[in-house]
Amino acid sequence: MKKICAVTSIIAIATVVLFATSYPVYSKEKVIRLRYSNFHPPVHAIGKLSEEWCREVEKRTNGRVKIQYYPGSTLTPPMQTYDSVAKGIADIGESLVAYAPGRLPLSEVLMLPLGYANGYQATKLANEFFKKFRPKEFDDVKMMFMHGGDHTRICTTKPTTSIKSIKGLRLITNSQAAKIVSAVGGAPVTIPVTESYDSLQRGMCDGFFMMLESLKGFKLCEVTKYCLDNPAVSYNAAIFIVMNKNKWNLISQKDREIIEKINEEWIEKQGKLWNRVIKESIEYAKQHGVKFVNVSQQEIEETSAAMKPVINDYISAMKAKGLPGKEAVDFCLDYLKKHPESGE
Repeated sequence: MKKICAVTSIIAIATVVLFATSYPVYSKEKVIRLRYSNFHPPVHAIGKLSEEWCREVEKRTNGRVKIQYYPGSTLTPPMQTYDSVAKGIADIGESLVAYAPGRLPLSEVLMLPLGYANGYQATKLANEFFKKFRPKEFDDVKMMFMHGGDHTRICTTKPTTSIKSIKGLRLITNSQAAKIVSAVGGAPVTIPVTESYDSLQRGMCDGFFMMLESLKGFKLCEVTKYCLDNPAVSYNAAIFIVMNKNKWNLISQKDREIIEKINEEWIEKQGKLWNRVIKESIEYAKQHGVKFVNVSQQEIEETSAAMKPVINDYISAMKAKGLPGKEAVDFCLDYLKKHPESGE
């Protein structure tokens, strides 16, 4: 009986070995799951392109990197997005340089009134600036890419005919653009764009100073009636997309290279989209009764002169921090002069 059992056991073991060696072994690749925080509403064109980036990453990594997208500040408030990514509360975050006040000083050069021509140009410059200076202020995260529209204008609930009529008006803006508002006599109110509609509707503010895409994207054309079309105050919104460093390091080298290639493609897509979004927002606002007021060339020149102290203050502040502010300004001005392209 013992011999029979022994023989049976040997046959069973042999059978298992035979089957194990007769069929290939498929190793299941590790899936990296990430959470992406964005302040743009779900229906916003810029936000939709960000969500498309998530799907493209998943597609081109064959599902090895999956991203859960959270629009409309549902994961983190815009003012906390940068820190949330650095600390791992969110894995990927999209927000403005201005929404991390004091944290990203050198990059604030992008938000100076330097004479931007269009959103494509602004987006390309933001990324070239980062490649050139590699600001240490971003060292605790992994930069994906940057983008941003120009066409920042002053829109109000009260009639405005010139920059002089802005004096004393409470204008919603961000912490960096507040300096521009002050330079033309306005009273800056620094709150996120996501809170602007209610503040304007309740009469707590008299208008806003930010990109014109907010007229449509955040429905601000419903609570403002006038827009002063003075390009001398225009700055770059400077939006960044960053990833938590630890999560980035978990991704395979092959998939990191795939993502970097997608990033380069999205710089082009975002820049071109900004141009379209701005045009559509202006037309949308006009259809909803917003009046655009053109100013004279003389007023544009006078406003440009009023912006010089804002630029000089930035240079002085960076010098005090030991940062190359003058070099950053010169680089940006030179780039804008040599690259007037619109991406169209």
